[in-house]
Amino acid sequence: MFEVHKDNFDQEVLQAPGLVVVDFWGPKCEKCLALMPDFERLAEQYGDKAKFCKLDTSGNRRLAIAQKVMGLPVIAFYKGGEKIAELGPSECTAQGIEAKILELI
Repeated sequence: MFEVHKDNFDQEVLQAPGLVVVDFWGPKCEKCLALMPDFERLAEQYGDKAKFCKLDTSGNRRLAIAQKVMGLPVIAFYKGGEKIAELGPSECTAQGIEAKILELI
């Protein structure tokens, strides 16, 4: 699991080969914190098929806004430098994330 931020987002996410899954979260977001163990489990389970990253939006607000992340939690999926899918706050469940991963790999 990679910690991404404004200084390494382009390199670790946009320039990375294959599917990249990014968890946009915040330390004051209870749903984000509750989702984190599930996201980490999925990263272990599918880490050979996709790259998993997490981005703390509290220190990277401009980057989050540039990626059109306006609420939390958001799980975004990137391939070839483009955002190809996104799960918003109401869709961020372990089952929803896993289903989207399986659809995209």
